[in-house]
Amino acid sequence: MSATDVAALAGTETRRFRVFRSKRDDGKSRFDTFDVPVGPRTTVLEALRWIQVHEDRTLALRHSCFHASCGTCGVLVNGREVLGCVTMVHDLGRTITVEPLANIPVLTDLVVDMEEFYGRLPDDTPVIRRSGFQPDSAPPDGIGAYTRYEDCIECGLCVSACPVAATSDGYVGPAALAAGQRLLEEPRGTDPDRILDWADDPLGAWRCHAAFECTEACPSNVNPAARIMAFRGVLVGGRLTLQEEDETR
Repeated sequence: MSATDVAALAGTETRRFRVFRSKRDDGKSRFDTFDVPVGPRTTVLEALRWIQVHEDRTLALRHSCFHASCGTCGVLVNGREVLGCVTMVHDLGRTITVEPLANIPVLTDLVVDMEEFYGRLPDDTPVIRRSGFQPDSAPPDGIGAYTRYEDCIECGLCVSACPVAATSDGYVGPAALAAGQRLLEEPRGTDPDRILDWADDPLGAWRCHAAFECTEACPSNVNPAARIMAFRGVLVGGRLTLQEEDETR
């Protein structure tokens, strides 16, 4: 039974998916086309899993939690970075192109190799992180609300969207810099000077061109671009302090 027949029986509609394919054994890449029955609440991840079950069991993709917490289902959809598990097919047009994230090595099909991404995080990044708001917490006077910067789910969307990461293999990237800036605000036993030395590098905080594409792509409102600008402020402030101390000697 075709996807069109399935859609008709289920009272749904059919969307055409162009899915990037690449296997190590043939060394070539291509796009395969699939007609997928979808409903008003079908997500990109659900459509890809339908392809995997009903059309091509060799399609490789990553996923885990299904509710935007793990970050493993990050892909490019019609040229934009998204989490497949919370991106509705209904809003994407009749033909939907799905590709692996950019600026990260592709292992196979839609699966990228995140080893280098994790390796660029600061060495002092803690494994255990505190999460959630204290029920009795309240912002200080003059501040309307808290903004959390520790919600990074390490999905890689910001690196994929970053134009600098596309042209500079050595750039540590927005996710790593955001994590470093978070450590400055709440060191948790780490040495802030080590974090500053790590970021104060031509391929660290100074390599960012402030395109803010990373913030646009971030699904967790971490705002990595603002974190990088804050990092620069601390670095510049520290340098000015040292210069003033030298001048008074």
